[in-house]
Amino acid sequence: MSIAQPLSIIGAGLFIAVAGVLIKYFGYTNLIAGYDPEKVTDEEGLADFVGTRVLALAALTLAVGGVEYVATSDGTSWYWYAYVGLVVVIAVWMIRGAQRYQS
Repeated sequence: MSIAQPLSIIGAGLFIAVAGVLIKYFGYTNLIAGYDPEKVTDEEGLADFVGTRVLALAALTLAVGGVEYVATSDGTSWYWYAYVGLVVVIAVWMIRGAQRYQS
């Protein structure tokens, strides 16, 4: 088994985590796609809401990297289906939930 793939996934998870920390704890709302400061009514609330979900995506990505590292290669990668499904659910949650912070 090659360690390159799990390490790349873990690296991506760490990158996502850095973005989540910057958004949630440092208020870098300009990292949020589609962010328009003229339409946002509660910038702090938006940063907290989106940052928390981005950190959840980071944790999910790190978990998949860990599973990819320890999983035996039997040809089935069921956890990727779960990952994609959860990413879609969290993305929709972020998009719909972020709308309440806009006027």
